[in-house]
Amino acid sequence: MKTIEVVKEKTSSKIQLINKRVLLAKRPKGLPDESTWKLEELPVPELKVGEALIQTEYISLDPAMRGWIRDAKSYLPPVPLGEPMRAAIVGKVIKSKNPNMKVGEYYTGLSSAQQYVVTDGNGLFKIDPNMAPLTTYLSVMGMPGITAYFGLLRIGKPKAGETVLVSGAAGAVGSVVGQIAKIKGCHVIGIAGGKEKCDYIINQLGFDGAIDYKNEDILARLEELCPKGIDVYYDNVGGEILDHALTRLNRNARIVICGAISQYNKKPKGPDNYYMILAARAKMEGFVVIDYFSESATARRDMGQWMMEGKLRSKEYVVEGIENFHEAFLRLFSGKKLGKLVLKVT
Repeated sequence: MKTIEVVKEKTSSKIQLINKRVLLAKRPKGLPDESTWKLEELPVPELKVGEALIQTEYISLDPAMRGWIRDAKSYLPPVPLGEPMRAAIVGKVIKSKNPNMKVGEYYTGLSSAQQYVVTDGNGLFKIDPNMAPLTTYLSVMGMPGITAYFGLLRIGKPKAGETVLVSGAAGAVGSVVGQIAKIKGCHVIGIAGGKEKCDYIINQLGFDGAIDYKNEDILARLEELCPKGIDVYYDNVGGEILDHALTRLNRNARIVICGAISQYNKKPKGPDNYYMILAARAKMEGFVVIDYFSESATARRDMGQWMMEGKLRSKEYVVEGIENFHEAFLRLFSGKKLGKLVLKVT
């Protein structure tokens, strides 16, 4: 574990903390390379009234970050060049001039990729580290879990006995979607890359079946594992897999568009089989988790209860060191991780 760097001023006995932060250096074309971000070190500024200093312990690495660094219209403005990379974090208050944020309290929420965050608390939520491991607040109890919860239950609206298909099923969102669908009494099939991930979602998460998109014929396996068709398709990848899923839709099926990781590093391509939505009288709807932040306590309450009952599991893949941000980020696209990808800072 790396120690916190300190600089002692010659003119006083005051010890000043040095902050490492990841800045967006350029907007990439295709897969981001090492020049996309720059690691900067500078002193932590003095707090103003109403501010608190959070020492970041974990940074969430999410596919959505690829969209945030693109200079294009989206649900959030692009991260400005030269500014810290936007990211969800978990951290501890170590200094405060904000009466509502006390030293020793832990917070999570959308912030930025840096060791120390000066904040007025806007957009952050206090958490109890005794209730669950800190990394869980970036996975099942964080944005991925909330994304899975509202995307499936509010848009997918699964009913007991229906067939739910999930792409990216071994990832942070997909793994939770499948487990919630099982809790709701559905027949759940996941699409994942590689035998290890397929075995994981069946043997540990309780999926009814898995399709290895890297080594199996997706259409043939869909026919085999979804013989009655698909009632809910929760899409995290887009592209060819979305096209295949559209061919198996039942009447009045619901397609939840959560992400399209297969398209993020190239010019996006729309589905060729979109007419199947018409034939099935299906509904395709996109959503963004920030629209449900005001209701996040409901999701955390339900998922916390399911975790205590042993019905819902959380798995995090942790990479250490803020200086390894770029290398860790690329694991989102290489598939070299299992579960929620998290960067350990301190």
